[in-house]
Amino acid sequence: MENNRKVTLTYNDGQNLDFPIMEGTLGPNVVDIRSFAKTGMFTFDPGFLATASCESKITFIDGDVGQLYYRGYPIEQLAEESDFLESCYLLLNGELPTAEQKAEFDRKIMRHNMIHDQLQNLYKGFRRDAHPMAVMVGVVGALSAFYHDSLDINDPHHREVSAHRLIAKVPTIAAQAYRYNKGLPFSYPRNDLTYAENFLHMMFSTPCEEYKVNKVLARALDRIFILHADHEQNASTSTVRLAGSSGANPFACIAAGIACLWGPSHGGANEAVLKMLDEIGSVENVPAFMEGVKAKTHKLMGFGHRVYKNMDPRAAIMKRTCDEVLNELGLHNDPKFKLAMALEKIALEDEYFIERKLYPNVDFYSGIVLSAIGIPVSMFTPIFALARTVGWISHWTEMIADPTMKIGRPRQLYTGAPRRDYVALADRK
Repeated sequence: MENNRKVTLTYNDGQNLDFPIMEGTLGPNVVDIRSFAKTGMFTFDPGFLATASCESKITFIDGDVGQLYYRGYPIEQLAEESDFLESCYLLLNGELPTAEQKAEFDRKIMRHNMIHDQLQNLYKGFRRDAHPMAVMVGVVGALSAFYHDSLDINDPHHREVSAHRLIAKVPTIAAQAYRYNKGLPFSYPRNDLTYAENFLHMMFSTPCEEYKVNKVLARALDRIFILHADHEQNASTSTVRLAGSSGANPFACIAAGIACLWGPSHGGANEAVLKMLDEIGSVENVPAFMEGVKAKTHKLMGFGHRVYKNMDPRAAIMKRTCDEVLNELGLHNDPKFKLAMALEKIALEDEYFIERKLYPNVDFYSGIVLSAIGIPVSMFTPIFALARTVGWISHWTEMIADPTMKIGRPRQLYTGAPRRDYVALADRK
């Protein structure tokens, strides 16, 4: 929303150019610099630290006070009161569903959770020890070769069907990536289970006996899905938007998002937490490790956040969930989990960490929860991708439906060689 305020740039010895100031519903104002090209210059903002790349109605973050809203609803309320599929409906449609809409949405998602049988042959092309994220990038990207009836990005119905298919099929693809890695037969989804229960079933059931879902673990996993469903214009979401701006099909765009999420600086944080705990080894080594963190000889994973300068609002929810899971499984005295709690205690009490706002973030607790459930570290990022798929497809849909959409084309500050003429090979010295 524009107002009458503006920012004036003076350049080239007295030329002026006005930029209107835009106001959002929440958050800081934004200077509209689209007319900046008239100056013959570009703006320079590596990492896009001060650049709003789009207008969106989906997610709001205030990192200074620790707020995260999905369509205006605080994450704390959704994590406690909602379930993942209801949060998916909210992110996709902008409003919470009625009971009838919720039942219909759940039915549609469960109807799409199988994958084309021929896709299973694709898994056999990967080595057994392939990282599950490598498998997911390939198989999700290949969906476009099997579901031709929903690839018209200009058709709202096609976009809706693609969204439903992705939300439904990515858990199946992730679980099958895990089972292929372990040499286990694929477990087919069951429509009588909830979304999280179904994923646990596909991960851990065997043909030899009935698999009984632990409701506490399923609720914890569902909460992890909600907390990771969207996080505004992060690296992977921006990747999905950039890929989508070219008109690429939604399956290809989500595969691009998965590839970006694979990076250790983005989706691998909770995996890094478990590796850090393994490196520390035991509770007795925690004080020395934390002194090493202060001396900058050790890196503390799962604490602090690039966006949240205060407490990560998801962390408090995840801590309670962590306690519930550890109590359910009787793991509070497990050496690894005792080590994690000792690490947390020092970080919350030591002035060094308090002053620098190095509070435990959602990745610290979610890694512990996933490990306690029995999910291997290699599957942590695929589960993140599973949850974030709804955020990615919501942003993709919002962008494609925007009539002002343009293909993404960042500019650069060129610092290479100036023009020079080709020298024949024989004349070079």
